[in-house]
Amino acid sequence: MKKISLFAAFICLATVSMAQLKAAVTCPPFEVDLLDGKVNGFKANTIAGQIKAKWPCFSSVTPDSAKCGEAVYYKDKGITFYTSRHYVEITEGFKGKLSVPLLGSPRGSLFKTLGNPAMKDAGWDAYQTNYGIMILYFNKANKCRLIRFSTESTNTIRLCE
Repeated sequence: MKKISLFAAFICLATVSMAQLKAAVTCPPFEVDLLDGKVNGFKANTIAGQIKAKWPCFSSVTPDSAKCGEAVYYKDKGITFYTSRHYVEITEGFKGKLSVPLLGSPRGSLFKTLGNPAMKDAGWDAYQTNYGIMILYFNKANKCRLIRFSTESTNTIRLCE
């Protein structure tokens, strides 16, 4: 009985001794410069490996063979990098800093900051920028709900719907 108790105690101690502390993966905050088309210095055409290395707390990644091509998702942060299609998408739940606070802005108040849109539709406005294009999507109250910016032009951008 003494041997069995000693063996059980040894197994318990061995199991506990193999436990390791693991630090939670932390990401630097997202800082988006909408007028220059960069997220913490990275342009929209940055490869997925560099993005994952900079922000290792991504929620999921899709391969290049997926429907929308390669993408790195940060769903809890409100930002997605579509690396195959060279654009970044920022949603209303964005947790980070925008150089120009466009999310929630009324549609008619953007002229001073962005000028006239290059293209318009009922639900979106597309602005030509020095780096490519920025598309703002509006809700029924005509407030900005989604931002997409790309190094592509209005003629070459391929959005994932």
